[in-house]
Amino acid sequence: MPVALSYPGLYLEEIPSSARSIVAAPTSVAVFVGYTHPFKTKAHGKPVRIFSFADYEREFGGLYQSDNIDGNLALAAYQFFVNGGSEAYVVGLKARYHLGGGLSEDVTKPSHTLATTGGGMVFQALEPTDNPKMTMRVTPSNIRESAAGAGLDTADFTITYGNRVENYRGVQLSEASLDAAINAASSLVSVAPDAAGYGSVFSAASIPAFDLAATVPAGLVSTYSAADFLGVFQADTPLDKVEIFNLLILPGISDNSVLSAALAFAERKQAFLIMDPPANAGADAGNPPAMEDVFNSGAIPTSQNGAIYFPYLKSSSPLTGEDVELPPSGFVAGVFANTDTRRGVWKAPAGLEAQVKNTSGVVDTGRMTDQRQGVLNNLGVNCLRSFSGLGTVVYGARTLVANNPAFQQNKYVPVRRMTLFIEQTLLQNLKWVVFEPNDEPLWLAIRDSIEGFMLSLMDQGALQGSKPSEAFQVKCDSSTTTADDINNGIVNIVVAFAPLKPAEFVVIKIAHLAGQTHA
Repeated sequence: MPVALSYPGLYLEEIPSSARSIVAAPTSVAVFVGYTHPFKTKAHGKPVRIFSFADYEREFGGLYQSDNIDGNLALAAYQFFVNGGSEAYVVGLKARYHLGGGLSEDVTKPSHTLATTGGGMVFQALEPTDNPKMTMRVTPSNIRESAAGAGLDTADFTITYGNRVENYRGVQLSEASLDAAINAASSLVSVAPDAAGYGSVFSAASIPAFDLAATVPAGLVSTYSAADFLGVFQADTPLDKVEIFNLLILPGISDNSVLSAALAFAERKQAFLIMDPPANAGADAGNPPAMEDVFNSGAIPTSQNGAIYFPYLKSSSPLTGEDVELPPSGFVAGVFANTDTRRGVWKAPAGLEAQVKNTSGVVDTGRMTDQRQGVLNNLGVNCLRSFSGLGTVVYGARTLVANNPAFQQNKYVPVRRMTLFIEQTLLQNLKWVVFEPNDEPLWLAIRDSIEGFMLSLMDQGALQGSKPSEAFQVKCDSSTTTADDINNGIVNIVVAFAPLKPAEFVVIKIAHLAGQTHA
Protein backbone atom coordinates (compact mmCIF):
# COMPACT_ATOMS: atom_id res chain seq x y z
CA MET A 1 0.00 0.00 0.00
CA PRO A 2 1.53 3.40 -0.98
CA VAL A 3 2.80 5.57 1.88
CA ALA A 4 1.07 8.93 2.36
CA LEU A 5 3.71 11.62 1.88
CA SER A 6 3.28 14.79 3.99
CA TYR A 7 6.57 15.89 5.53
CA PRO A 8 10.12 16.15 4.24
CA GLY A 9 12.13 13.14 5.27
CA LEU A 10 12.55 9.39 4.88
CA TYR A 11 9.66 6.97 4.52
CA LEU A 12 9.55 3.19 4.71
CA GLU A 13 7.42 1.07 2.40
CA GLU A 14 7.48 -2.75 2.49
CA ILE A 15 7.22 -4.34 -0.93
CA PRO A 16 5.93 -7.92 -0.99
CA SER A 17 8.19 -10.43 -2.70
CA SER A 18 6.98 -11.79 -6.01
CA ALA A 19 8.48 -15.19 -5.23
CA ARG A 20 6.23 -17.89 -3.87
CA SER A 21 7.54 -20.61 -1.59
CA ILE A 22 7.50 -24.15 -2.99
CA VAL A 23 6.62 -27.09 -0.79
CA ALA A 24 8.28 -30.37 -1.77
CA ALA A 25 5.94 -33.09 -2.98
CA PRO A 26 5.89 -36.45 -1.18
CA THR A 27 8.09 -39.16 -2.65
CA SER A 28 6.90 -42.50 -1.29
CA VAL A 29 3.11 -42.51 -1.15
CA ALA A 30 2.32 -45.99 -2.44
CA VAL A 31 -0.71 -47.35 -4.27
CA PHE A 32 -1.48 -51.07 -3.92
CA VAL A 33 -3.90 -52.72 -6.35
CA GLY A 34 -5.05 -56.30 -5.92
CA TYR A 35 -7.47 -58.73 -4.34
CA THR A 36 -8.36 -57.99 -0.73
CA HIS A 37 -10.17 -60.03 1.90
CA PRO A 38 -13.17 -61.67 0.17
CA PHE A 39 -15.51 -61.29 3.16
CA LYS A 40 -14.24 -58.32 5.21
CA THR A 41 -13.40 -55.60 2.67
CA LYS A 42 -15.58 -52.57 3.32
CA ALA A 43 -15.43 -51.13 -0.21
CA HIS A 44 -14.09 -52.57 -3.45
CA GLY A 45 -12.72 -50.65 -6.41
CA LYS A 46 -11.99 -47.29 -4.83
CA PRO A 47 -8.71 -46.04 -3.31
CA VAL A 48 -8.67 -45.94 0.48
CA ARG A 49 -5.94 -43.98 2.23
CA ILE A 50 -4.12 -45.74 5.07
CA PHE A 51 -1.23 -44.84 7.35
CA SER A 52 -0.55 -48.18 9.07
CA PHE A 53 -1.33 -51.85 8.74
CA ALA A 54 -3.90 -51.40 11.52
CA ASP A 55 -5.71 -49.06 9.10
CA TYR A 56 -5.49 -51.77 6.44
CA GLU A 57 -6.97 -54.35 8.79
CA ARG A 58 -9.86 -52.08 9.66
CA GLU A 59 -10.70 -51.27 6.02
CA PHE A 60 -9.82 -54.53 4.27
CA GLY A 61 -9.95 -57.25 6.90
CA GLY A 62 -6.23 -57.89 7.22
CA LEU A 63 -4.27 -60.99 6.25
CA TYR A 64 -5.79 -64.19 4.94
CA GLN A 65 -4.50 -67.37 3.38
CA SER A 66 -5.89 -69.47 0.58
CA ASP A 67 -4.70 -71.73 -2.21
CA ASN A 68 -7.50 -70.43 -4.40
CA ILE A 69 -7.74 -66.71 -3.64
CA ASP A 70 -4.79 -64.39 -4.25
CA GLY A 71 -3.67 -62.99 -0.90
CA ASN A 72 -0.52 -61.21 -2.07
CA LEU A 73 -1.83 -57.68 -1.58
CA ALA A 74 -2.48 -58.01 2.14
CA LEU A 75 0.98 -59.44 2.74
CA ALA A 76 2.59 -56.81 0.51
CA ALA A 77 0.92 -53.99 2.44
CA TYR A 78 2.09 -55.61 5.66
CA GLN A 79 5.68 -55.81 4.41
CA PHE A 80 5.52 -52.20 3.16
CA PHE A 81 4.85 -50.86 6.64
CA VAL A 82 7.31 -53.27 8.29
CA ASN A 83 10.09 -52.07 5.98
CA GLY A 84 9.53 -48.34 6.46
CA GLY A 85 6.43 -47.27 4.55
CA SER A 86 4.12 -44.73 6.16
CA GLU A 87 1.37 -43.79 3.71
CA ALA A 88 -0.52 -45.68 1.03
CA TYR A 89 -3.72 -46.00 -0.94
CA VAL A 90 -5.25 -49.44 -1.44
CA VAL A 91 -7.59 -50.36 -4.29
CA GLY A 92 -9.20 -53.62 -3.26
CA LEU A 93 -10.50 -55.90 -6.00
CA LYS A 94 -13.31 -58.35 -5.41
CA ALA A 95 -12.25 -61.99 -5.37
CA ARG A 96 -14.28 -64.12 -7.78
CA TYR A 97 -13.92 -67.50 -9.37
CA HIS A 98 -13.84 -67.09 -13.10
CA LEU A 99 -15.61 -69.56 -15.32
CA GLY A 100 -15.40 -70.17 -19.05
CA GLY A 101 -16.88 -67.63 -21.46
CA GLY A 102 -15.92 -64.69 -19.27
CA LEU A 103 -18.49 -65.51 -16.59
CA SER A 104 -17.66 -65.09 -12.93
CA GLU A 105 -19.25 -65.73 -9.58
CA ASP A 106 -18.65 -64.12 -6.24
CA VAL A 107 -16.65 -66.10 -3.76
CA THR A 108 -19.15 -67.21 -1.12
CA LYS A 109 -18.69 -67.56 2.62
CA PRO A 110 -18.24 -71.20 3.70
CA SER A 111 -21.08 -72.29 5.95
CA HIS A 112 -22.33 -75.20 8.04
CA THR A 113 -25.77 -75.80 9.51
CA LEU A 114 -25.97 -77.43 12.94
CA ALA A 115 -29.41 -79.00 13.24
CA THR A 116 -31.45 -79.15 16.43
CA THR A 117 -34.75 -80.81 17.28
CA GLY A 118 -36.70 -77.64 16.62
CA GLY A 119 -34.44 -75.59 14.41
CA GLY A 120 -30.77 -74.96 14.02
CA MET A 121 -27.92 -72.52 13.68
CA VAL A 122 -25.84 -71.62 10.66
CA PHE A 123 -22.16 -70.94 11.09
CA GLN A 124 -20.45 -68.87 8.41
CA ALA A 125 -16.68 -68.65 8.12
CA LEU A 126 -15.23 -65.14 7.90
CA GLU A 127 -12.01 -66.48 6.38
CA PRO A 128 -11.29 -68.63 3.30
CA THR A 129 -11.26 -72.25 4.42
CA ASP A 130 -9.61 -74.18 1.63
CA ASN A 131 -6.16 -74.01 3.27
CA PRO A 132 -5.96 -73.83 6.19
CA LYS A 133 -9.29 -75.44 6.99
CA MET A 134 -11.48 -74.15 9.76
CA THR A 135 -12.67 -76.61 12.41
CA MET A 136 -15.62 -76.07 14.73
CA ARG A 137 -16.45 -77.99 17.90
CA VAL A 138 -19.57 -77.47 19.98
CA THR A 139 -19.62 -79.23 23.35
CA PRO A 140 -22.46 -79.32 25.92
CA SER A 141 -21.66 -77.38 29.07
CA ASN A 142 -25.05 -77.48 30.85
CA ILE A 143 -27.84 -80.01 30.22
CA ARG A 144 -31.39 -79.23 31.29
CA GLU A 145 -34.63 -81.19 31.30
CA SER A 146 -37.52 -80.04 29.12
CA ALA A 147 -40.77 -81.35 27.82
CA ALA A 148 -38.96 -82.71 24.81
CA GLY A 149 -36.42 -84.54 26.94
CA ALA A 150 -32.81 -83.86 27.90
CA GLY A 151 -31.50 -80.84 26.07
CA LEU A 152 -28.59 -78.45 25.84
CA ASP A 153 -28.97 -75.12 27.61
CA THR A 154 -25.42 -73.77 27.19
CA ALA A 155 -22.45 -74.88 25.13
CA ASP A 156 -18.73 -74.35 24.66
CA PHE A 157 -17.58 -73.31 21.18
CA THR A 158 -14.02 -73.83 19.91
CA ILE A 159 -12.94 -72.57 16.49
CA THR A 160 -9.51 -73.47 15.09
CA TYR A 161 -7.99 -71.85 12.00
CA GLY A 162 -4.29 -72.30 11.35
CA ASN A 163 -2.55 -71.09 14.50
CA ARG A 164 -5.56 -69.03 15.55
CA VAL A 165 -7.91 -70.48 18.18
CA GLU A 166 -11.06 -68.90 19.63
CA ASN A 167 -12.90 -70.29 22.67
CA TYR A 168 -16.36 -69.26 23.85
CA ARG A 169 -17.46 -71.08 27.00
CA GLY A 170 -20.83 -71.41 28.63
CA VAL A 171 -22.72 -69.57 25.91
CA GLN A 172 -26.49 -69.68 26.37
CA LEU A 173 -28.22 -70.93 23.25
CA SER A 174 -30.34 -67.88 22.56
CA GLU A 175 -30.09 -65.32 19.79
CA ALA A 176 -29.09 -62.50 22.13
CA SER A 177 -26.42 -64.57 23.90
CA LEU A 178 -24.93 -65.95 20.69
CA ASP A 179 -24.82 -62.46 19.18
CA ALA A 180 -23.14 -61.01 22.26
CA ALA A 181 -20.69 -63.86 22.81
CA ILE A 182 -19.70 -64.89 19.27
CA ASN A 183 -20.85 -62.39 16.63
CA ALA A 184 -19.60 -59.39 18.58
CA ALA A 185 -16.19 -60.89 19.26
CA SER A 186 -15.19 -63.49 16.68
CA SER A 187 -12.98 -62.68 13.70
CA LEU A 188 -13.40 -66.24 12.40
CA VAL A 189 -17.13 -67.04 12.30
CA SER A 190 -20.60 -65.60 12.57
CA VAL A 191 -23.68 -67.50 13.72
CA ALA A 192 -27.34 -67.03 12.84
CA PRO A 193 -30.55 -69.10 13.10
CA ASP A 194 -31.47 -71.32 10.20
CA ALA A 195 -34.78 -70.98 8.36
CA ALA A 196 -36.65 -72.68 11.22
CA GLY A 197 -35.08 -70.48 13.85
CA TYR A 198 -32.97 -71.50 16.81
CA GLY A 199 -34.20 -74.74 18.28
CA SER A 200 -35.15 -74.94 21.93
CA VAL A 201 -33.55 -78.32 22.51
CA PHE A 202 -30.20 -79.70 21.30
CA SER A 203 -29.11 -83.28 21.49
CA ALA A 204 -27.46 -83.94 24.81
CA ALA A 205 -24.73 -85.93 23.10
CA SER A 206 -21.48 -84.19 22.31
CA ILE A 207 -21.53 -82.79 18.81
CA PRO A 208 -18.53 -83.96 16.80
CA ALA A 209 -16.10 -81.43 15.34
CA PHE A 210 -16.84 -80.38 11.80
CA ASP A 211 -15.08 -78.44 9.05
CA LEU A 212 -16.73 -75.55 7.32
CA ALA A 213 -17.02 -76.08 3.57
CA ALA A 214 -14.33 -74.87 1.18
CA THR A 215 -14.61 -71.37 -0.27
CA VAL A 216 -14.73 -72.30 -3.95
CA PRO A 217 -15.98 -75.36 -5.78
CA ALA A 218 -13.51 -78.07 -6.67
CA GLY A 219 -11.66 -77.41 -9.92
CA LEU A 220 -12.12 -73.63 -9.80
CA VAL A 221 -8.79 -72.65 -8.34
CA SER A 222 -8.02 -69.31 -9.97
CA THR A 223 -9.57 -65.98 -9.08
CA TYR A 224 -7.25 -63.89 -11.20
CA SER A 225 -8.62 -61.93 -14.15
CA ALA A 226 -6.75 -59.24 -16.08
CA ALA A 227 -10.03 -57.39 -16.56
CA ASP A 228 -10.27 -56.83 -12.80
CA PHE A 229 -7.05 -54.79 -12.96
CA LEU A 230 -7.34 -53.09 -16.34
CA GLY A 231 -10.43 -51.15 -15.33
CA VAL A 232 -8.54 -49.53 -12.44
CA PHE A 233 -6.10 -47.77 -14.79
CA GLN A 234 -8.61 -46.13 -17.13
CA ALA A 235 -9.16 -42.38 -17.29
CA ASP A 236 -11.58 -40.83 -14.80
CA THR A 237 -11.57 -43.84 -12.47
CA PRO A 238 -11.43 -43.29 -8.69
CA LEU A 239 -7.69 -43.96 -8.69
CA ASP A 240 -7.12 -41.55 -11.57
CA LYS A 241 -8.70 -38.84 -9.40
CA VAL A 242 -6.14 -39.28 -6.61
CA GLU A 243 -4.13 -36.11 -7.09
CA ILE A 244 -0.68 -37.34 -6.18
CA PHE A 245 1.04 -40.61 -5.37
CA ASN A 246 4.52 -41.89 -6.15
CA LEU A 247 4.80 -45.67 -6.13
CA LEU A 248 2.51 -48.21 -7.81
CA ILE A 249 2.53 -51.84 -6.66
CA LEU A 250 0.62 -54.81 -8.10
CA PRO A 251 1.81 -57.61 -5.80
CA GLY A 252 2.48 -60.87 -7.60
CA ILE A 253 1.18 -59.72 -11.00
CA SER A 254 3.33 -60.56 -14.03
CA ASP A 255 0.63 -60.38 -16.73
CA ASN A 256 2.04 -58.34 -19.64
CA SER A 257 -1.27 -56.64 -20.48
CA VAL A 258 -1.84 -55.53 -16.89
CA LEU A 259 1.74 -54.35 -16.40
CA SER A 260 1.63 -52.41 -19.68
CA ALA A 261 -1.55 -50.65 -18.59
CA ALA A 262 -0.07 -49.94 -15.16
CA LEU A 263 3.08 -48.43 -16.69
CA ALA A 264 1.05 -46.20 -18.99
CA PHE A 265 -0.98 -45.07 -15.98
CA ALA A 266 2.20 -44.43 -13.96
CA GLU A 267 3.60 -42.31 -16.78
CA ARG A 268 0.43 -40.21 -16.86
CA LYS A 269 0.49 -39.71 -13.08
CA GLN A 270 4.27 -39.05 -12.75
CA ALA A 271 4.51 -42.21 -10.64
CA PHE A 272 6.87 -45.20 -10.56
CA LEU A 273 5.88 -48.88 -10.87
CA ILE A 274 7.69 -51.45 -8.70
CA MET A 275 7.29 -54.67 -10.64
CA ASP A 276 7.41 -58.31 -9.56
CA PRO A 277 8.91 -61.13 -11.66
CA PRO A 278 7.01 -64.31 -12.55
CA ALA A 279 6.78 -66.45 -9.42
CA ASN A 280 8.50 -69.43 -11.07
CA ALA A 281 11.40 -67.54 -12.67
CA GLY A 282 14.84 -68.79 -11.64
CA ALA A 283 18.26 -67.18 -11.54
CA ASP A 284 20.28 -69.76 -13.48
CA ALA A 285 20.23 -70.13 -17.22
CA GLY A 286 19.61 -73.87 -16.88
CA ASN A 287 16.63 -73.42 -14.57
CA PRO A 288 13.66 -72.62 -16.84
CA PRO A 289 12.03 -70.29 -16.95
CA ALA A 290 15.22 -68.35 -16.35
CA MET A 291 14.71 -64.68 -15.50
CA GLU A 292 17.15 -63.79 -18.28
CA ASP A 293 14.97 -65.57 -20.85
CA VAL A 294 11.76 -64.07 -19.44
CA PHE A 295 13.14 -60.55 -19.85
CA ASN A 296 14.59 -61.16 -23.30
CA SER A 297 11.34 -62.72 -24.53
CA GLY A 298 9.52 -59.41 -24.27
CA ALA A 299 7.22 -60.68 -21.53
CA ILE A 300 8.25 -57.72 -19.39
CA PRO A 301 7.05 -54.36 -20.76
CA THR A 302 9.56 -51.53 -20.61
CA SER A 303 9.28 -47.94 -19.43
CA GLN A 304 11.49 -45.38 -17.72
CA ASN A 305 8.80 -45.17 -15.02
CA GLY A 306 9.32 -48.66 -13.68
CA ALA A 307 11.79 -51.19 -12.32
CA ILE A 308 11.61 -54.94 -11.78
CA TYR A 309 12.96 -56.71 -8.69
CA PHE A 310 13.95 -60.39 -8.54
CA PRO A 311 13.55 -62.98 -7.02
CA TYR A 312 10.73 -63.84 -4.60
CA LEU A 313 11.52 -63.76 -0.88
CA LYS A 314 11.01 -66.28 1.90
CA SER A 315 9.05 -65.29 4.99
CA SER A 316 6.73 -66.97 7.48
CA SER A 317 2.96 -66.88 7.32
CA PRO A 318 1.49 -64.81 10.16
CA LEU A 319 -1.52 -67.16 10.06
CA THR A 320 0.12 -70.59 10.15
CA GLY A 321 3.79 -69.92 10.91
CA GLU A 322 4.72 -71.94 7.82
CA ASP A 323 7.33 -70.78 5.30
CA VAL A 324 5.84 -68.87 2.36
CA GLU A 325 7.34 -67.40 -0.79
CA LEU A 326 6.26 -63.80 -1.40
CA PRO A 327 6.65 -61.34 -4.28
CA PRO A 328 9.28 -58.72 -3.48
CA SER A 329 7.40 -55.54 -4.44
CA GLY A 330 5.86 -54.85 -1.01
CA PHE A 331 9.22 -55.28 0.73
CA VAL A 332 10.98 -53.11 -1.85
CA ALA A 333 8.37 -50.34 -1.66
CA GLY A 334 9.05 -50.14 2.07
CA VAL A 335 12.80 -49.94 1.41
CA PHE A 336 12.11 -47.08 -1.06
CA ALA A 337 10.15 -45.20 1.62
CA ASN A 338 12.77 -45.84 4.29
CA THR A 339 15.60 -44.63 2.04
CA ASP A 340 13.64 -41.52 1.05
CA THR A 341 13.12 -40.64 4.70
CA ARG A 342 16.70 -41.20 5.79
CA ARG A 343 18.64 -40.05 2.74
CA GLY A 344 16.31 -38.52 0.16
CA VAL A 345 14.71 -39.60 -3.11
CA TRP A 346 18.01 -38.87 -4.88
CA LYS A 347 19.71 -41.76 -3.02
CA ALA A 348 19.45 -45.14 -4.74
CA PRO A 349 17.25 -47.48 -2.64
CA ALA A 350 19.92 -50.16 -2.88
CA GLY A 351 23.14 -51.27 -1.28
CA LEU A 352 24.11 -52.86 2.02
CA GLU A 353 22.09 -50.30 4.00
CA ALA A 354 18.96 -51.14 1.97
CA GLN A 355 18.25 -54.16 4.15
CA VAL A 356 14.98 -56.03 3.74
CA LYS A 357 13.18 -56.81 6.98
CA ASN A 358 10.94 -59.76 7.85
CA THR A 359 12.51 -62.20 5.41
CA SER A 360 14.73 -65.22 5.86
CA GLY A 361 16.29 -64.68 2.44
CA VAL A 362 15.66 -65.14 -1.25
CA VAL A 363 13.97 -68.29 -2.53
CA ASP A 364 16.33 -71.14 -3.36
CA THR A 365 15.84 -70.81 -7.13
CA GLY A 366 16.75 -67.13 -6.89
CA ARG A 367 20.18 -67.53 -5.29
CA MET A 368 22.89 -66.41 -7.68
CA THR A 369 26.57 -65.71 -8.17
CA ASP A 370 28.04 -62.28 -8.88
CA GLN A 371 28.50 -63.29 -12.52
CA ARG A 372 24.85 -64.29 -12.86
CA GLN A 373 23.74 -61.01 -11.32
CA GLY A 374 25.96 -59.23 -13.84
CA VAL A 375 23.91 -60.74 -16.66
CA LEU A 376 20.60 -59.72 -15.09
CA ASN A 377 21.88 -56.29 -14.07
CA ASN A 378 22.85 -55.46 -17.64
CA LEU A 379 19.32 -56.30 -18.73
CA GLY A 380 17.81 -54.00 -16.12
CA VAL A 381 16.71 -56.64 -13.60
CA ASN A 382 17.36 -55.50 -10.03
CA CYS A 383 18.41 -58.38 -7.81
CA LEU A 384 17.83 -59.02 -4.15
CA ARG A 385 20.77 -60.80 -2.59
CA SER A 386 21.27 -62.60 0.71
CA PHE A 387 24.79 -62.20 2.08
CA SER A 388 26.22 -64.08 5.04
CA GLY A 389 26.30 -61.85 8.09
CA LEU A 390 24.52 -58.99 6.30
CA GLY A 391 21.03 -60.31 5.68
CA THR A 392 19.00 -59.68 2.54
CA VAL A 393 19.46 -56.42 0.66
CA VAL A 394 18.24 -54.70 -2.48
CA TYR A 395 21.26 -54.87 -4.75
CA GLY A 396 20.22 -53.16 -7.96
CA ALA A 397 19.00 -49.69 -8.98
CA ARG A 398 18.19 -49.76 -12.70
CA THR A 399 14.98 -48.89 -14.52
CA LEU A 400 13.31 -51.12 -17.09
CA VAL A 401 15.01 -49.20 -19.94
CA ALA A 402 18.53 -49.42 -18.49
CA ASN A 403 19.86 -51.44 -21.45
CA ASN A 404 18.35 -49.09 -24.06
CA PRO A 405 20.90 -46.47 -25.23
CA ALA A 406 18.06 -44.06 -26.06
CA PHE A 407 17.13 -43.79 -22.37
CA GLN A 408 20.55 -43.53 -20.74
CA GLN A 409 19.61 -40.33 -18.89
CA ASN A 410 16.99 -42.36 -16.99
CA LYS A 411 19.04 -45.52 -16.60
CA TYR A 412 18.98 -45.37 -12.80
CA VAL A 413 16.03 -45.53 -10.44
CA PRO A 414 17.05 -42.53 -8.28
CA VAL A 415 17.60 -40.32 -11.35
CA ARG A 416 14.16 -41.08 -12.75
CA ARG A 417 12.47 -40.74 -9.37
CA MET A 418 14.25 -37.42 -8.79
CA THR A 419 12.86 -36.16 -12.10
CA LEU A 420 9.35 -37.30 -11.16
CA PHE A 421 9.72 -35.66 -7.74
CA ILE A 422 10.65 -32.30 -9.29
CA GLU A 423 7.83 -32.60 -11.85
CA GLN A 424 5.23 -33.38 -9.19
CA THR A 425 6.50 -30.60 -6.92
CA LEU A 426 6.30 -27.95 -9.64
CA LEU A 427 2.91 -29.14 -10.87
CA GLN A 428 1.55 -28.88 -7.33
CA ASN A 429 3.10 -25.49 -6.53
CA LEU A 430 2.75 -23.46 -9.74
CA LYS A 431 -1.03 -23.47 -10.00
CA TRP A 432 -1.02 -19.81 -8.91
CA VAL A 433 0.52 -18.91 -12.28
CA VAL A 434 -2.70 -19.66 -14.17
CA PHE A 435 -4.50 -16.48 -15.33
CA GLU A 436 -1.69 -14.17 -14.18
CA PRO A 437 -0.55 -11.49 -16.69
CA ASN A 438 1.92 -13.22 -18.98
CA ASP A 439 4.83 -10.78 -18.92
CA GLU A 440 8.22 -10.16 -17.32
CA PRO A 441 6.96 -9.68 -13.71
CA LEU A 442 5.34 -13.13 -13.86
CA TRP A 443 8.42 -14.69 -15.43
CA LEU A 444 10.63 -13.18 -12.73
CA ALA A 445 8.35 -14.49 -9.97
CA ILE A 446 8.40 -17.97 -11.52
CA ARG A 447 12.19 -17.99 -11.77
CA ASP A 448 12.62 -16.77 -8.21
CA SER A 449 10.27 -19.44 -6.84
CA ILE A 450 11.83 -22.35 -8.72
CA GLU A 451 15.41 -21.21 -8.13
CA GLY A 452 14.72 -21.04 -4.39
CA PHE A 453 13.44 -24.61 -4.45
CA MET A 454 16.37 -25.89 -6.51
CA LEU A 455 18.82 -24.15 -4.19
CA SER A 456 17.24 -25.96 -1.25
CA LEU A 457 17.81 -29.28 -3.04
CA MET A 458 21.41 -28.36 -3.74
CA ASP A 459 21.94 -27.48 -0.08
CA GLN A 460 20.70 -30.97 0.83
CA GLY A 461 23.28 -32.56 -1.45
CA ALA A 462 20.67 -33.70 -3.96
CA LEU A 463 22.38 -32.29 -7.06
CA GLN A 464 25.80 -32.45 -8.67
CA GLY A 465 27.95 -29.32 -8.84
CA SER A 466 29.69 -27.02 -6.40
CA LYS A 467 27.76 -23.91 -7.38
CA PRO A 468 24.19 -23.25 -8.57
CA SER A 469 25.13 -22.70 -12.21
CA GLU A 470 26.64 -26.20 -12.26
CA ALA A 471 23.74 -27.83 -10.43
CA PHE A 472 20.67 -26.41 -12.17
CA GLN A 473 19.26 -23.86 -14.61
CA VAL A 474 15.84 -22.20 -14.65
CA LYS A 475 14.67 -20.27 -17.71
CA CYS A 476 11.42 -18.39 -18.06
CA ASP A 477 11.69 -15.27 -20.19
CA SER A 478 11.17 -14.00 -23.71
CA SER A 479 13.50 -16.70 -25.03
CA THR A 480 11.20 -19.48 -23.78
CA THR A 481 7.86 -17.69 -24.18
CA THR A 482 7.39 -16.04 -27.58
CA ALA A 483 4.80 -13.49 -28.65
CA ASP A 484 2.77 -16.30 -30.24
CA ASP A 485 2.90 -18.21 -26.95
CA ILE A 486 1.62 -15.16 -25.10
CA ASN A 487 -1.23 -14.73 -27.60
CA ASN A 488 -2.14 -18.38 -27.01
CA GLY A 489 -2.00 -18.05 -23.21
CA ILE A 490 1.17 -20.12 -22.84
CA VAL A 491 4.11 -19.56 -20.52
CA ASN A 492 7.04 -21.94 -20.98
CA ILE A 493 9.38 -22.86 -18.13
CA VAL A 494 12.61 -24.80 -18.66
CA VAL A 495 14.19 -26.46 -15.64
CA ALA A 496 17.43 -28.43 -16.02
CA PHE A 497 19.35 -30.14 -13.23
CA ALA A 498 22.43 -32.27 -12.76
CA PRO A 499 21.29 -35.42 -10.94
CA LEU A 500 23.39 -37.58 -8.70
CA LYS A 501 24.09 -41.03 -10.09
CA PRO A 502 24.86 -44.06 -7.94
CA ALA A 503 28.39 -45.44 -7.79
CA GLU A 504 27.33 -48.76 -9.26
CA PHE A 505 30.77 -50.12 -10.05
CA VAL A 506 33.65 -49.56 -7.65
CA VAL A 507 37.02 -50.43 -9.19
CA ILE A 508 39.95 -50.93 -6.83
CA LYS A 509 43.38 -50.85 -8.46
CA ILE A 510 46.23 -52.48 -6.57
CA ALA A 511 49.88 -52.05 -7.45
CA HIS A 512 53.04 -53.46 -5.89
CA LEU A 513 55.86 -51.11 -5.03
CA ALA A 514 59.04 -52.22 -6.80
CA GLY A 515 62.68 -51.74 -5.86
CA GLN A 516 62.04 -50.89 -2.24
CA THR A 517 64.75 -51.68 0.29
CA HIS A 518 64.00 -52.89 3.77
CA ALA A 519 65.47 -50.97 6.68
